[in-house]
Amino acid sequence: MKDEQLLRFSRQIMLPEMDIAGQQKLVDATVLVVGMGGLGCPAAMYLSAAGIGHLIIADDDSVELTNLQRQIAHSQLNLGEEKVSSAEQTLVGLNSEVKITSINSRLQEDSLDSAVKQADVVVDACDNFTTRFAINRSCIAYSKPLVSGAAIRMEGQVAVFDSTNPESPCYQCLYQEGDDDDASCAHNGVMAPVVGIIGSVQAMETIKIITGIGDTLAGRLLLLDATTMQWREMRLPRDPNCYACSS
Repeated sequence: MKDEQLLRFSRQIMLPEMDIAGQQKLVDATVLVVGMGGLGCPAAMYLSAAGIGHLIIADDDSVELTNLQRQIAHSQLNLGEEKVSSAEQTLVGLNSEVKITSINSRLQEDSLDSAVKQADVVVDACDNFTTRFAINRSCIAYSKPLVSGAAIRMEGQVAVFDSTNPESPCYQCLYQEGDDDDASCAHNGVMAPVVGIIGSVQAMETIKIITGIGDTLAGRLLLLDATTMQWREMRLPRDPNCYACSS
């Protein structure tokens, strides 16, 4: 790494678990973040700041006034702008050496597979089950770790689904197709800091997967109740009859 990078990331490099070797892994990594909303903004911002070398960001929406309460990569100056364009400005502002690939469309089929194949880790920060199931299937097909997050009202959850581990469940072991797609912020509301907390945990899990630091949330579901600020953890067994990962 260059001297400037050593200085920029010095507070991480001094951690014995990280050191220069771990930081270099981040610099060499590619991460796909699907969704530049409440979860994707903080996740991508921390990943950029932490030194991920290449971020692929995908979203087909534009910045609206209702987004600004929680989608912190966007500002009033970006109203009406493509979310990926707005987010790219913020991410490069945090780290001018990060490579950003912006996809201003909803990832589906071939475009989703193409993006997933490029990534070392996939961060699911989208807001609908249809896309979540598609991301899950693609991650299984190309053996990519998936960091999944969700937040609504005063609640949030994070899990890691690692298809490289034969014992790890997949997203569809937890949720079945046909589950309620109306469970959205637009229909139910969400408290702004909740998405920031969950997105930050997604970034942390992504960094752990890339560097090999600690134990990831693979096989576990972390649940936040922000009304009491209590965390719960559930073990997630693999479903031997899962339509997505059992074959």
